[in-house]
Amino acid sequence: MSKIGVFDSGYGGLTVLKSLVKALPELHFVYLGDNARAPYGDRSFDTVYHYTLDCVNWLFDHDCDLVILACNTASAKALRQIQQVDLPLRNDNKRVLGVLRPTTESVGQFTQSKHVGILGTTGTIKSDSYKIEIAKFFPDIQVSQEACPIWVHLVENDLLNVEGTDFFVNDHIQRLLEKDNQIDAILLACTHYPLLLDSIQKAVPQNVRIISQGDLVAEKLVDYLKRHPEFANNILKDGQREFFTTDQFNDFDAKAGKFYGQSVFAKRVEIPQKN
Repeated sequence: MSKIGVFDSGYGGLTVLKSLVKALPELHFVYLGDNARAPYGDRSFDTVYHYTLDCVNWLFDHDCDLVILACNTASAKALRQIQQVDLPLRNDNKRVLGVLRPTTESVGQFTQSKHVGILGTTGTIKSDSYKIEIAKFFPDIQVSQEACPIWVHLVENDLLNVEGTDFFVNDHIQRLLEKDNQIDAILLACTHYPLLLDSIQKAVPQNVRIISQGDLVAEKLVDYLKRHPEFANNILKDGQREFFTTDQFNDFDAKAGKFYGQSVFAKRVEIPQKN
């Protein structure tokens, strides 16, 4: 029997795990946060790829046949190479999925003007992954992007309800809307950003819809498991959750609860570097 692995460079993926658990409460999930090497957002493609592969291999070695990259930077910079190069070298039928495709193939249902904005980390925005993927599904949608590198730091330092946070959130949103004033849907392409939702909603016009990823990813995973019973039938259905971090577990536990919505108790692990 196997488990479902959920990976993120830090805490943000817990917002995705929260939605996955809500949709599939009976399944056994293993969460791994690479906090010791976070953040990934400004790192090179090669570094993100190797860090991500290290963690994916660790989850494979701990009984996870299916791994979700609940990290936009990892999905943008590492997923394709892992799927096309590394997985074919294995003979154990492991699978790795990301958050990028489940999000981009759903974007069209949120916009009437066909003008969409993307907010993300510097790495995600520079990769142009969202623009490329949205164009595949919806070639008529115009996409504008804005990198918000400080937002992750605001969230992780618990600065959600201070005046300065509203300023920085509003500043980036106005920059995005100045690029295209017809935007009527904004995708939060970072799993940290839902925690800034109150500030974001203050800054956007009432006609603009905000798209968070967690529920979209959960919906697509439910569909994936229906289409792939070879995975679904072999997943432990004991409703257990395991949490691991590459940094100090007490620091992880103190911050993780606000992302996951309830208390988290993690174990610290060392990740072998196989590359």
